Amino acid sequence: METPGVLDGLRSRLFSSRARRPPRRFVWIFPTTVLCGYGFFANMRPSEPFLTPYLLGPDKNLTETQEQKVNIMKVIKELWQDFLQCYSSWPLVCWSVWWALSTCGYFQVINYTQGMWEIVLPSQTSEIYNGAVEAVSTLLGAVAVFAVGHIKISFLTWGEIVLAMFSLFIAAAVYIMDIVHNIWVCYASYMAFRVVYMLLITIATFQIATNLSVERYALVFGVNTFIALALQTVLTLIVADAKGLGLDIITQVRYINFDWAGKEWTTFHNLSPCRDVRLQFLYAPYSLIST
Repeated sequence: METPGVLDGLRSRLFSSRARRPPRRFVWIFPTTVLCGYGFFANMRPSEPFLTPYLLGPDKNLTETQEQKVNIMKVIKELWQDFLQCYSSWPLVCWSVWWALSTCGYFQVINYTQGMWEIVLPSQTSEIYNGAVEAVSTLLGAVAVFAVGHIKISFLTWGEIVLAMFSLFIAAAVYIMDIVHNIWVCYASYMAFRVVYMLLITIATFQIATNLSVERYALVFGVNTFIALALQTVLTLIVADAKGLGLDIITQVRYINFDWAGKEWTTFHNLSPCRDVRLQFLYAPYSLIST
């Protein structure tokens, strides 16, 4: 028969070993770590011997032998030559200038429209539908872009007239949005502005693309976008920044619309440098620069 001292010793050892075991809620850590490590190292196996036969060939851009390193200066020189060749076309220059200016104006309008609406109808005291207006204008713009593809018209002949008329319409829409302090009029003017802009920018993009090869699309549209963003930055610094004129939204709209209207009227009646693509209509996108 075992003595009580021996039984007490066995119990103390048993309970002490159980106490040293980790809690049950942490038991998953070790097997999870092992499985994650196994999955990581299993995917570290070399894949080159298996992929090489599929990556090499006359139609691929890889070779077994190392080619000569790319000459950065040569690449820049080729890009410059392509740039000069692309913009040597006068119609492409005209459409590109309009594209850049209109894009700059469009960015300015959409960036500051919400602030103008907040002045007309504060969102804290009234129910607003800004998001719905954005959605509806985008949908209507998509419909207009789809419809313009089915219109048979020679934009080489009528393109400048279309640009002038619709640019004046855009200027009127933005100006009405400024002077009529009614939120529903602002909504309607904004939707008209976006629909017409999407229509015109689609026409301009098509006209630019028809004068280019596919390989030069990125170059030309990249340059045009850079010019648009640079103009937007300069305009913001001059008109809206505190170190510049520091004008409020309402004053910006009125000043730039009146200034552009005078330019448009003068150039429309006095300038005629080109019969097919007239330079005076390049002033039209200034109507978009409304804020």
